[in-house]
Amino acid sequence: MILEKKVYSVLVVSAAEKINTALSSLLPEFRYQPVRFVSGIGAARQAWSERSYDFVIINSPLPDDAGIKFAIDIGSARGAVVTLLVRAELYDEVREQVAEHGVFTLSKPLTAPLLSLALDWMSSAKERLRKIEKKTLSVEEKMEEIRIVNRAKWLLISELKMDEPQAHHYIEKQAMDRCVSKTYVAEEILRTYS
Repeated sequence: MILEKKVYSVLVVSAAEKINTALSSLLPEFRYQPVRFVSGIGAARQAWSERSYDFVIINSPLPDDAGIKFAIDIGSARGAVVTLLVRAELYDEVREQVAEHGVFTLSKPLTAPLLSLALDWMSSAKERLRKIEKKTLSVEEKMEEIRIVNRAKWLLISELKMDEPQAHHYIEKQAMDRCVSKTYVAEEILRTYS
């Protein structure tokens, strides 16, 4: 699917009406939904506990907190792309704190083209995260398959007095002969001998 057809959920944490208005105009519903605006870190934590978002944009400072710890927490969480908007005089210091956690930092004042560019960067980062998460799931599934097959092999070794190569060959041959996965055969063995 091409990037322009992707839809992203967005949490905007900002008490500044000017930035909220600018972001609203840059977040059309066909590409960004749902979009939720909250005005403080307490409300942001509540919103995040209700659902995860693809993008989190934090306009620092906020009435109840600077938002740096929240940005780090969410940036370290799986799957979210976070951008922290900070005053120019704090940019270097804040960027130094949050960059290692994957949090983007933008210096205020901002322009609409810069915000639009930031959204494009966030989209690219999100797609890269999706690919990494997909690969991670694939590796985790493969590891689970190996664990199940190994448990089945140990049962064949203990119950049918096979050695390890025989047990391995038996599972592979059953899977090929029956056109099923090794995991399926292993799960049958586990049910039979457990």
